[in-house]
Amino acid sequence: MGTGAVEKTLAFAEYDATLLSAPKDSPWIRNGAVTQEFNPSFETLERLLSIPVRSKAVTRSGRFAQGVDAWLAHELRRAGFDADVVWPRAEAPRVLSSDILELLRKLPERLSEELHDAILAGKAGSTDARILGRAYMKQTDVVMTHWSTGPELLLSTKAMTSSFGKNLANRYEEAYGDAANLRARYPLAAAGFYFVQRATILDSEPAAFRRTVDMIRKLRDFGDGFGYSATGLLLVDWDDHAEKPEVKVVHSPVPDDIGTAQFMNAMVDTVLKVTPIDLHEAARARRAGEVAPLPGHDPVDELQEALF
Repeated sequence: MGTGAVEKTLAFAEYDATLLSAPKDSPWIRNGAVTQEFNPSFETLERLLSIPVRSKAVTRSGRFAQGVDAWLAHELRRAGFDADVVWPRAEAPRVLSSDILELLRKLPERLSEELHDAILAGKAGSTDARILGRAYMKQTDVVMTHWSTGPELLLSTKAMTSSFGKNLANRYEEAYGDAANLRARYPLAAAGFYFVQRATILDSEPAAFRRTVDMIRKLRDFGDGFGYSATGLLLVDWDDHAEKPEVKVVHSPVPDDIGTAQFMNAMVDTVLKVTPIDLHEAARARRAGEVAPLPGHDPVDELQEALF
């Protein structure tokens, strides 16, 4: 396993303890009441992103962005999608066919552990989901897929914590090209772009923030088959001078039409709209306001049962 792969593996692992204690309730039930709006667990994201910030690794090795990926995958599992088909998974290997995982669980324990270790050491298990688009392979940050369905959800994330105006045009071009590449091959898949910026942009480069808002809106599909199914923007910030800085989500400057709640609603609804009613039953039930159990194997559930 190369140095980059090792760093990514360790980066995801450092988030496991936080995700263990994260809420897994339905995102469409808040304070006991059914809502039509997705209620993201922002506190979980704040705890996740505080890890790389406290270790001074905001820009190094993509650890900050991987925290965003881990959180979005967690939110999709909260929405009711099968834990094994949402990548990155909640345990290593982060990217692996659910059929292989099911086989491992049916094998004798010792053999299962040996094969699991071999997968982690080799190329069968990965931290990256590389998806073939129309023109090129694309490393996609959050994916929901199975061999029988193909990719159903493809989500790209970007994090920008400084040099906003300098890098914004490049992010725009990359994002638009990736949308065209993926949607040309998978027109029915829910394709999303989620952008996280540090809130210092509001004071240091307000013009860049206005361009960001415009960019997020213009990256969407206007009905012509181009662009993303959903786009979203999130602002976060922290105190660089604090001994243990805590990341906080900054809500008010982000317009509702590009906020996280509408983004998650659109991603989930796009998947459910184009699949038969007997697929994703737990997600459909949760979307309808029911308290449905989560499907699939979840290591978090198993560990909680063992502890309590």
